Amino acid sequence: MCSAVLQLAGGRGAFKWGLLRGLSTAAGHRDVSVTHLQGHDAGIAEIVMSRPHARNSLGKAFVTEFFHSVDSLRHDSSVRVVVVRSAVPGVFCAGADLKERSKMENSEASLFVHNLRKLMNEIGALPMPTIAAIDGYALGGGLELALACDLRIAASSAKLGLIETTRGLLPGAGGSQRLPRLVGTGLAKELIFTGRQIEGAQAYQIGLVNDAVPQNEEGNSAYKKALELAHEILPQAPIAVKMAKLAMNKGMEVDITSGMAIEGMCYGQVIPTKDRLEGMAAFLEKRPPRYTGE
Repeated sequence: MCSAVLQLAGGRGAFKWGLLRGLSTAAGHRDVSVTHLQGHDAGIAEIVMSRPHARNSLGKAFVTEFFHSVDSLRHDSSVRVVVVRSAVPGVFCAGADLKERSKMENSEASLFVHNLRKLMNEIGALPMPTIAAIDGYALGGGLELALACDLRIAASSAKLGLIETTRGLLPGAGGSQRLPRLVGTGLAKELIFTGRQIEGAQAYQIGLVNDAVPQNEEGNSAYKKALELAHEILPQAPIAVKMAKLAMNKGMEVDITSGMAIEGMCYGQVIPTKDRLEGMAAFLEKRPPRYTGE
């Protein structure tokens, strides 16, 4: 990849952990871990949240482990899609760890929210597509985490909301910027000002999630649907998908003329790839392409 496109990507590997470095959870248990699926699901990696006693709330150790999980995937060429899911029944992420937050000094709380915002940006900057599987509550920072992903699948009964104003706060990890781009400024303001919680079915109607599916007995219908979506992405040319994501993400940050220039730079990275030649050959030979990410 050329240096210009690397600059667009923001040099993600140089991220500094700040005061979050060195935190750990209880012996043997990780709040956040990465699983690489195998067999039919090869190419899919999962970031799994598992902090049941606190409903996956965003505490210091949890956020640190999430940083490490994202960092471990950034340059993993074997991963074509990342699914973010919860191992805690009935909850995706309940938002801020208010018990932990209440013990912070003002300066410490500000620094923590600053680092939380960086985490959301790091999730958004992963080169491969990311899918949030929302099978339960996604509130406050939990919904902001889902908003940082490229795609969102929710159970129709899941509860979603940026509820910060009900706690004397406002969305501080990118929610106030990302939500209006999905649902429009007026509706985003209504949801944030009221702190309203909505179900997954309504979230789909307003464009907050890509799909909403009825919950099953196992409580993982959104996860299963997310895997189906991941399997639609897997066969596509990995470099083309990554460059398309980069072009869209960076293009939205600038005017249309600059966005077209960014798109042109990303397109230029695809032209010399073996995958482009494979795609053309597969079309002419009337067979499925076999992309290798080269």
